[in-house]
Amino acid sequence: MKRDSFGSRLGILAAAAGSAIGLGNIWKFPFVTGQNGGAAFILVYLFCIALIGLPVMVSEFVLGRKTQANAAGAFKAIEKEKPWYLSGYVAIGTAFIILSYYAMIAGWIFSYIGRAATGKLITVAPEKLGSYFESIIGSNIEPMFCTFLVIAFTAFMVLSGVKDGIEKYSKILMPILLVILVGLMIRSVTLDGASKGLEFLFKPNWSSLTTEGVLEALGHAFYSLSLGMGIIITYGSYINKKENILKLALQVTIADTVIALMAGTVIFPAVFAYGLEPNAGPGLIFITLPAVFREMPLGALFETLFFLLVGIAALTSTISLLEVVVAFVTEQFNIARKKATVLLAAIIYLVSIPSVLSFGAWSDIKIFGRTFFDLFDQTASNILLPIGGLLVCIFVGWVWGSENAVKEITSNGKYQFNYQRAYDFIIKLLAPAAIIVIFLNATGLLDKIVPAEQMSTVMFTGFGAILFVGLILLNKKNRMKKADF
Repeated sequence: MKRDSFGSRLGILAAAAGSAIGLGNIWKFPFVTGQNGGAAFILVYLFCIALIGLPVMVSEFVLGRKTQANAAGAFKAIEKEKPWYLSGYVAIGTAFIILSYYAMIAGWIFSYIGRAATGKLITVAPEKLGSYFESIIGSNIEPMFCTFLVIAFTAFMVLSGVKDGIEKYSKILMPILLVILVGLMIRSVTLDGASKGLEFLFKPNWSSLTTEGVLEALGHAFYSLSLGMGIIITYGSYINKKENILKLALQVTIADTVIALMAGTVIFPAVFAYGLEPNAGPGLIFITLPAVFREMPLGALFETLFFLLVGIAALTSTISLLEVVVAFVTEQFNIARKKATVLLAAIIYLVSIPSVLSFGAWSDIKIFGRTFFDLFDQTASNILLPIGGLLVCIFVGWVWGSENAVKEITSNGKYQFNYQRAYDFIIKLLAPAAIIVIFLNATGLLDKIVPAEQMSTVMFTGFGAILFVGLILLNKKNRMKKADF
């Protein structure tokens, strides 16, 4: 079976950036920024993106392109003797589970798009927005229908393949997203009192940043770039051998970060302009922002555009999540793409139902003290996702070898890469250590291991030790190479 591939560089960038740009940028990034003090958190987040996120993304891209295989097949193509392909199964399972409840959250967005467009949402009194949101997500039928719509739209765009499906629709959706985002940003920064929101977003107040905020920045940097769930490996397998992988990864990372900052520039000036609190948490876009739009001139229009923006961002991510599973099934079991897509979409919808009902009819059903949604989220986001990222780093750094990865990064010498020693250190030591910290923090184990009052000291000492050992090892390796020469 001949593998499909991207047809243009713009298509690659639109699809890869779309996979990274999702609810994490426009929903989660603003509320975690609001909860962690604004600009200081953002600077730490940007540092984590550059130091950890970008190298891991490059590793996943080259792993996919080198093997031209799905997320499980990529590991097997390089290491045939040992069961490293199980790392791919972890990534594919992560993508499958995340899509099942991500589609539900996107369904909430679809519901709000309809309510905003018909003018219903703008009429809800601010003090009733919390109960209004809870009534929607707890109503069973409407969330199930909207989740079905999200999965159906996603399957429709994946059905036609990589070039005629994913690339085509990504090139349509991403420009629309940018136009809406720019329009909303202009409206927000021109509001009276918007300067306080811009100051919150771009003027660091280091006293507001806690150790927990640093850990949150590290975890969100990893999650935001769609790492550890097979997306980048799968998309990498569709990339031409002549493409500059480092440049592409850098462009995707920049696009992802810029969109997140633009989303913050839409939200925080408006929140401050109307005297609301920026640390509203997950309810920021569903409860706080509708109150803002209610007070804004032409609020119904801007409210509709905002939720349309979030809906588009969600779809660009659901496309990439479904493609991970479709690519695996079509190649592993030699099933036609259309048949595999329809079958998987139906299965994912069925799996999504327990999460949907977790906020309604099944809210009292608990497994290990968690609702179905909490259980799926905890398993995929906090356990499988970091494990998948850790396995990628170990495999690329120690099994395949960072030297071989660099050959693929440079397209066998075609492109210059002056950061081999730094990349070697990060992918072998620093990134794995950071991902272990993300895992321990996300699962609550870190608090049990390290007392809160000693957390910052232990983190600083630990990463300092890793840096020291890494520099010694890399320097020793460099001297050995010179001696051999």
